[in-house]
Amino acid sequence: MSASEPSLFPLVGFQAVSNAQNEWVALTFELPSDTPDALQASLTLLNYPDVYAALAPLECIIAIPEPLRLEASHLTAMPPNRVILRVAAESVAEAPAQKKCADLAEQGYRIMIDGVAGIAATRAGARALMADCAQVLPPALALLAQPGPHLARNVVNQQRFIACRDAGFSWFMGDYALDPPKEVSASDGTSRKRLLALLGMLARDADSRELEVLLKQDPALSFHLLKLVNSAAFSRGNPIHNFGQAINVLGRRQLQRWLQLLLYARQQEDGSANALLPLAAVRASMMEGLCKLKEGDRDEQDMAFVIGVFSLLDVLLGMPMADIVGALNLDVDVVAALLDRAGAMGELLKLVEGHEQAALDAAGIDGESYWQVQLQAYHWAIQVSRNL
Repeated sequence: MSASEPSLFPLVGFQAVSNAQNEWVALTFELPSDTPDALQASLTLLNYPDVYAALAPLECIIAIPEPLRLEASHLTAMPPNRVILRVAAESVAEAPAQKKCADLAEQGYRIMIDGVAGIAATRAGARALMADCAQVLPPALALLAQPGPHLARNVVNQQRFIACRDAGFSWFMGDYALDPPKEVSASDGTSRKRLLALLGMLARDADSRELEVLLKQDPALSFHLLKLVNSAAFSRGNPIHNFGQAINVLGRRQLQRWLQLLLYARQQEDGSANALLPLAAVRASMMEGLCKLKEGDRDEQDMAFVIGVFSLLDVLLGMPMADIVGALNLDVDVVAALLDRAGAMGELLKLVEGHEQAALDAAGIDGESYWQVQLQAYHWAIQVSRNL
């Protein structure tokens, strides 16, 4: 039986790692705790065709449960310029493991110690620490011993994000993106109403001229749309300066998709990117890809895309989802998925949000196909983040 057969292909959930400006810098491979052989599972994923091209330019942080098990043949799947080896603090407690990691560091691999290991981290050649910061921050001296970048995980909200940043962490992962600063999300009532109006127009397939009128009232959204159509992804040589041209370049179907994502493109008050943008892009692309796997037609795939994008609108707008869908003329299947995670689309959304084997089995999707959809979704989200 080959490693690519559904029963053996590992299920993995990516977690994005961001810098202090909310830009993605890396992805961690999060395998289920009951994975029989985490190293072999990671190698199966990393040996998949075009993995590094799909995830470029992001670093891939791979957990290495037992450093002494690593052999030269394993390393061929892990180029040192693209991979950071994540090693638990307890795994480098003994001298042989420290020497193994130090040898890997000599070969150009970056070692990230998960937990506080003190002098053992230095002996292991570690450059960075990862720490669970949900409740307690590590001692300041622990971060000073290695050059970094140090990664704070389980950052649950904005308050914790600020505390971790001030403590010396420069990379972050956790649910803090789903807890935007309240003064940003709820302060501009006029802008929020304009966004809802635009979403309503998109939902009812409004005329392009109606969209132009509303776009002209929102300088930030207008800027991002013109920036997008003049980017390398769409550029045809001649700069585009008006919305009519932009609509013609994108086409109606793509215009609707990009406008839905552009809603998330607004920068924060401190100039940093909106952390919700790539998350919305991933959800939208994964929903579309999974719907296609289920042999959904083009209209169903469009519906799945919309559900993925809209699934974070309550966070973006600081409003209950029930109020949002109530203001829009959405298909009943979209409403059921967004409000209750109900129906076929709701089941797919739960899978996208949770990456659980039971949900994957219930959807009748094999592990390898799911991995392909994930790669495509993250590749697209990375490109979206760079173009908007």
